[in-house]
Amino acid sequence: QAQLMESGGGSVQAGGSLRLSCSASGFTKNDNCMGWFRQSPGKEREGVAAISSRSGRTYYADSVKGRFTISEDSAVHLQMTSLLPEDTAMYYCAVLPEHYCPTVLTDTYGTQKVHYWGRGTQVTVSA
Repeated sequence: QAQLMESGGGSVQAGGSLRLSCSASGFTKNDNCMGWFRQSPGKEREGVAAISSRSGRTYYADSVKGRFTISEDSAVHLQMTSLLPEDTAMYYCAVLPEHYCPTVLTDTYGTQKVHYWGRGTQVTVSA
């Protein structure tokens, strides 16, 4: 059974940086897309970044382009820089089929393509 475990969340002032990590087990990563999503109170869960485990190609939401970087080695990481108060949210690691990778962040139903979710890690950015 697939398991995802996030780490690295915390509190930081605006302009600061955090690095999230997601350790994954129980499935073949090369056949999947790994993604980071976030959800703040009262809002829909939204895709932030995704990476194809097969090609290494990365995808980003417009709101984080140039500030966040997704990478993958034995874990999946999200390096977040120039953080803004509006980045405050619970961040979730996710696994979805490879062929959804290019569109998951812009698909209205992107979250429905996710097969497995982690439990989340809280990121709080103060002004």
